[in-house]
Amino acid sequence: MCGRFAFYAPRQAVLDTFGVELPFEPAPRYNVAPSQPVVALRTAADGAIEGVQLRWGLVPFWAREPGIGNRLINARAETLGEKPAFREAFRRRRCVVLASGFYEWRRDPGGRTPCYIAPVDGRPLAFAALWEHWDRGEQPLETCALVTTAANRSLRDIHERMPVVLAPVAMRSWLAPATPVAALTALLAPAAGDLLAWHEVGRAVNSPAHDGPELVRPQTVR
Repeated sequence: MCGRFAFYAPRQAVLDTFGVELPFEPAPRYNVAPSQPVVALRTAADGAIEGVQLRWGLVPFWAREPGIGNRLINARAETLGEKPAFREAFRRRRCVVLASGFYEWRRDPGGRTPCYIAPVDGRPLAFAALWEHWDRGEQPLETCALVTTAANRSLRDIHERMPVVLAPVAMRSWLAPATPVAALTALLAPAAGDLLAWHEVGRAVNSPAHDGPELVRPQTVR
């Protein structure tokens, strides 16, 4: 499960890494939590890749109430084609959510220790995700869920799951409407072991009310 992440890369870094120019300069966020807006890339009606903001927590188009999104923040890669909440979005409404790194909580004898996991090269990440449009309420909602897979070897001691991280070429295959299901499924693998590094951080990140660059800094005092 991924329940918290950060995104503080400037718009130029997104353009340099993914070749997509965001129509806005995203505000730096160091503690993005479910139900909050996230920055995403998806395929527009004209076939171009566009940058948008979505709410984290997927509300299926058929849902009667939007509260279901509070439970649908992650979608397991192994069952995307089977779960009613995700299978239609998997076929037709794929996106990526941009991140600079993500948090997981390691179970230790003294409690749960938050760890920050980020790319070694400092470039922004593209998490495989699904999005939905819901219009059964007074206001339409566009929401998303992150796709998770088994943790790679370097992260297994922290948590058993991790977000699916897509390289730029893989990202374009994930977003392309014509990519076959078998090819999509092949993309949903754990990240290479040398892509990410991690360190312990302070417990302030436990509360979504906290935000700021100090949250991602290594914790030096126990």
